Amino acid sequence: MKAMSIARKYGLYHILFWLTLFATWHFFRYQDYPESYRLHITAIKVADLALLVYLTNYLLIPKLLYRKRYWLFGGVFLAMVIASSILKMYVLGRMLQNPAMFSLAGNLKERIYDNVLPHILLVCTGAAFKLLADQLRAQRRLVDMAREKANAELNFLKSQINPHLLFNSLNSIYFLIDKSNAEARKTLLQFSDLLRYQLYECGADRIEIEKELRFLKDYLHLQALRKDSNYEIKMDVSEEVRGFTITPLLLIPFVENAFKHISHHGDRTNFVHVSMSRMNGTLNFNVSNSKDEHQRITEPTGGIGLTNVKRRLELIYPGQHQLAIENASSTFHVSLSLDINRPAITMNQ
Repeated sequence: MKAMSIARKYGLYHILFWLTLFATWHFFRYQDYPESYRLHITAIKVADLALLVYLTNYLLIPKLLYRKRYWLFGGVFLAMVIASSILKMYVLGRMLQNPAMFSLAGNLKERIYDNVLPHILLVCTGAAFKLLADQLRAQRRLVDMAREKANAELNFLKSQINPHLLFNSLNSIYFLIDKSNAEARKTLLQFSDLLRYQLYECGADRIEIEKELRFLKDYLHLQALRKDSNYEIKMDVSEEVRGFTITPLLLIPFVENAFKHISHHGDRTNFVHVSMSRMNGTLNFNVSNSKDEHQRITEPTGGIGLTNVKRRLELIYPGQHQLAIENASSTFHVSLSLDINRPAITMNQ
């Protein structure tokens, strides 16, 4: 198992495949070329095919085919194969000192049959393996998501108190608070909104970003009430962050983590800064907090944690996110970028 993981990590399977193809190709075709050029010509042909396969599998398929730009994919693919065939014939013609190979004149049907069609068939075969592998990975992700969702729902049911009793109790507390204490009433309403969001609105696979933002703002406000003037808590959101959906409760673990590990300096400001912007179809989310060199945690343990949210991102936004975590001596910074143009994987897919 260890050898297999090392092979996957360093791409040894790819190297072994192309070396095997090189040896096979050379064995069956070496007699077609002059002895002094046999290895060179085989290397050029295999390298040309490998380049086409990797460009198709790791550029054209993710960027065009998976985004349903089928005509553009077909056009670019065909142009790439033709250009590659012409370039290969030119290089081989120069190497073998055979002008007929790189001349545009000649039997067009024979050139297409000997160069373009084999390229199309071989590259399409490589693309088929890529599509099959991606489909299998997607199926495994869906199974993992179903398992994790079932576990989460089971844990929630185990710990859930009756929501009607909870909201009735909050409503009673609200009317017990003196009307002159507007701040206390406002805070209780915000707390009620937090619970309502978690209990009733987060059951769907997707949620409007405006609702997620309102939840984050309420959470920050409640946290700010617990801190004194030596703590700076702020959230900056650009106007472009609107009109799209994301997975519910995807961002809150990063904010919870910031408060869990915030510093408690008496001689300088402690802070939690949250910012969110949208640019070119990408949601950029940043959370920074000050931290003590010798960290002490004042928040209770719990929540899904950074490890689990990383796993959620891998399952729901595969290849659609970038997560960077910087743990410096006095600050902790999380930067998350989400491709919101492509739909995330949901349980309904």
